[in-house]
Amino acid sequence: MGLTDFIRQLLAAVWRRPAGRVGLSTLGIVLIAALAAPPFLPDPAAQPDIVEQASLPPGAGHPFGTDQLSRDILARVAWGGRISLAVAGLAVVLSATIGAGVGLVAGYLGGLVDTALMRLVDAALAIPRLFILLLLLVVWERIPLPALILILGTTGWFGTSRLVRGEVLRLRHEPFVTGAEALGARRTRVMFRHLFPNTLGPLLVAATLGVGEVILLEAGLSFLGLGIQPPTPSWGGMILDAKPVLITAPWTGLFPGLAIVVTVLAVNLVGDALAGAVNPRES
Repeated sequence: MGLTDFIRQLLAAVWRRPAGRVGLSTLGIVLIAALAAPPFLPDPAAQPDIVEQASLPPGAGHPFGTDQLSRDILARVAWGGRISLAVAGLAVVLSATIGAGVGLVAGYLGGLVDTALMRLVDAALAIPRLFILLLLLVVWERIPLPALILILGTTGWFGTSRLVRGEVLRLRHEPFVTGAEALGARRTRVMFRHLFPNTLGPLLVAATLGVGEVILLEAGLSFLGLGIQPPTPSWGGMILDAKPVLITAPWTGLFPGLAIVVTVLAVNLVGDALAGAVNPRES
C-alpha cells in the first residue's frame, strides 16, 4: 500500500467518526478562509482613517469591526490564519521528521546508540519547552519567520522520538523484519522500507495533535512580543494589540481569540478521531 492510499484510508476512517467529521469540517472551513479569503479582503496593514474608522464595531462594512488603528479585523484574522497555520504545519513537519529519524535509529540499532540518544531525549524532556523557547527567542530583538519555524520545529521532536522508538522496539523482531534481514537487506532499507511505514499511524496522530500545540505556542509567544513581529498579522499578536482597548472595543481581541480556540479544538478532534482509527480497540 502506498503512502497516498494509507492516508486516504485514514481520512476515511476519521470521517466515519462524529468527532472526526466535526473536526475535519471545521478545519476545512478555517483553511479555506485562510487561503482563499485574503485576496478579497482589504489590506490587513491598511489604516484608511485612524480618526473616523478606528475601533468600529462589527457591521456591514467590517463584519469583524476595526481595531484602534482602523485596520479591518476580518482581513487580519484571515491573514493571521495563513501565518499561524503555516508556522504550525512547517514546524510540526520538521519536528516529526527529526523525531522519526532519531526514534528509528535508536530503536533499531539499540545498544550504546539507543542509550545515548534516549538520555539526550530524557534530558531535553526534563526542561519545559516554553522555557527553552523563551531562552532562545529572548536573544533576538526581531526574529525572522523562518527562524521561528526552525526553533519551534527543533524543540518539539523529543516526545515523537520516544513514540517511534517504542513502535520500532515492538516491531523489531517481527517476521517481516527478520526475514528482510535474513535476505541481506541493509539496515537503512530495513528501517525506512519495513519499519518506518508501520510507525506512520501513531506518528500522524502525534503530528496532528502537535499542530494544535504549536498554534497555541506561537500565539502565546506572539502575545509576549517574542513570536511573529508586527506589521505581520498573527492571532496572538492581534490579542496583544487589542489589550489596551479590550474593554472599550472587545471585538478586537474576541475574534482572533475565537480563531485560536476553534482551530485548536478542530485539530484536537481530528487527532482524537485519528487515534481511534489507528487503534480502534483503544478508542
